[in-house]
Amino acid sequence: MRSADRPRLGFIGAGVVGTVLSAALAGAGYPVAAVYSRNASRRDAAARGAQAQAVRTTQGVADLADVVFLTVPDDAIAAVAGGIRWSAGKSVVHCNGAASLDLLAGPRSQEAAVGAFHPLQSFATEEQARRNLPGSAIAIDASTDELLAHLEAIAVALGGHPLTLHGDRAVYHLSAAIASNYLVTLLDLAAGLWCELGLSKEEGLRALLPLVRGTVENLDRVGLPAALTGPIARGDVGTIERHLAVLDRVAPEARTMYKELARRTIPIALAKGRIDATTARRLAASLGDGQGDDDACG
Repeated sequence: MRSADRPRLGFIGAGVVGTVLSAALAGAGYPVAAVYSRNASRRDAAARGAQAQAVRTTQGVADLADVVFLTVPDDAIAAVAGGIRWSAGKSVVHCNGAASLDLLAGPRSQEAAVGAFHPLQSFATEEQARRNLPGSAIAIDASTDELLAHLEAIAVALGGHPLTLHGDRAVYHLSAAIASNYLVTLLDLAAGLWCELGLSKEEGLRALLPLVRGTVENLDRVGLPAALTGPIARGDVGTIERHLAVLDRVAPEARTMYKELARRTIPIALAKGRIDATTARRLAASLGDGQGDDDACG
C-alpha cells in the first residue's frame, strides 16, 4: 500500500452505502480506482459518481485498489472476501457495525491488512445519507497502524468523527439499532394511534415529527436526564393509568412494551430530580412489578 499519499480505494457493492461513500470520498480528493456490483446499472452509476472504473469481477477491484471496502450485505461479507486473492500490501475493510475483524479471517490469512469502517448514520436513501453523513461518528478498527491511520483520515475527509471502540462491537450496534431502527418502530405505533382520532397514520406522523425533532434538539442541548419531559418526569400517575386504559382498548398488544419503556423511564426522572422516591414507587406500582434495570453506566 502506498503510504506517502492517499491510497487508491475500491468498492465492492454499489448499494446506498457503497454509492454514497465512493462518491463522497472521490469528492474529497481520494482516488477511487474501481467499483463492482452484480447489478450492472448500479455498478455503472456508482462508478460514474466516483469517477472510477466499473469492473466486472470482485478480483478486478482488489487488483486495482490499495484499500477495498466491502459494502455488500452483512451476511455476504465473509463469502465475498473469501472469493478474492489477497496479498501483503492490500487492505480490505468491512462495513458491518456488529462484527469484529474476525469476519475477514480469510484475507488476513493471506497477509492482507483488515479493517472495519461503520458510519453511525442511517442510509435510507442516497440523498438523505449524503446530507446526514457529515458530523456522524464513524466506528473504525484495523489490524495495522497504517490502515488505522488511513481509516481515521478517511473518516475525517467525510466530515465524520472517527471512533475507536473497546469491547464487543455488537454492543455498539445494538445501541445504534435501539436508537435508530426502533425509533421508527415506535413512531409507527404512535402515528398509528391517530387512526383512533379520525386521522391517517401519515397525518399523525407529520404532527409528531416536530415533537421528535424538538426532543432530539433537547438531547443535543441539555443531554440526559434533563431532556426528559412528560408524565413520568412529572410524576403524573393518573395520566399513566389513563394511557394503560387506552392501550387496553385500542392496542393491547403494545401494553407490555409501553409498561417496560415507562419502567425504564422512572430512573431517568429520578436522576432529573423532578420526582422523589415515593412518587417513583407510586409510578412503578401503577405499572406492575419491577422498574427495569439501572443505567449500565451507573
